Amino acid sequence: MLRSLGIFLFSCGIVPAQTPQFGYQVVHVYPHDPNAFTQGLEYRAGFLYEGTGLKGRSMLRKVQLETGRVLQQIDLDPQYFGEGITVINQKILELTWQSEIGFLYEQNTFQRQRIFNYSGEGWGLTNDGQQIYMSDGTPQIRVWDPGTLQEKRRITVRDNGKPVTYLNELEWVRGEIYANVWQTDRIARISPADGRVLGWIDLRGILPASDRTADVDVLNGIAYDSLGNRLFVTGKLWPKLFEIRLVPKAGASKTSAKSSQGGSLAKH
Repeated sequence: MLRSLGIFLFSCGIVPAQTPQFGYQVVHVYPHDPNAFTQGLEYRAGFLYEGTGLKGRSMLRKVQLETGRVLQQIDLDPQYFGEGITVINQKILELTWQSEIGFLYEQNTFQRQRIFNYSGEGWGLTNDGQQIYMSDGTPQIRVWDPGTLQEKRRITVRDNGKPVTYLNELEWVRGEIYANVWQTDRIARISPADGRVLGWIDLRGILPASDRTADVDVLNGIAYDSLGNRLFVTGKLWPKLFEIRLVPKAGASKTSAKSSQGGSLAKH
């Protein structure tokens, strides 16, 4: 039906508007643990909170942004493959990939307070302070009550009517849900009201070729500093974390920026 509608509109000279496209400028570069298989990332009160994956290597940790130093961590049992995290009401929620269970921690102490269940796979988490949003690799985002952790409804993410699959790590950014699309260098900007894709962010080339070793995996990890209006991105097993500024695609350039490791980041 959607295809027929598109053909009809095109035949009438009505072409659906293209979804806005954004590039990036690198504002700052920070170190990131190249052994961290980043699954979830959030920024709170000057620190990064990161959930990592892979069985036997999954953990939740608190990280100093400027140095990448791990200040606090708790390891998951080797049977679990850690996934997305989110921080809400002084608690941290963490998903697992295929175990259908999640963990609830006290934010300050990392003390595990509860195990909770959900159906299907767990991929990404974020929240707007009132509701929790969960991705599972499908075009659907589940909306949870933060108190009961029960599902309230689902949002289907579409771009010009077409479902968007492989939604992975999520972040709440100024009234929108940002979502990594697994196995791509793109981030979708999603309306939480109806699931419509409001824009695409193209991050191709952000990690220099010199850093792309055999171990480096895909882009994954979005964190937003709401007070400082700073956006951070990284990837699985990436040695760097980037603060970026979005620019319309026509004017996108990968501008050099100072690195917290000293010197400057060459254009790439």
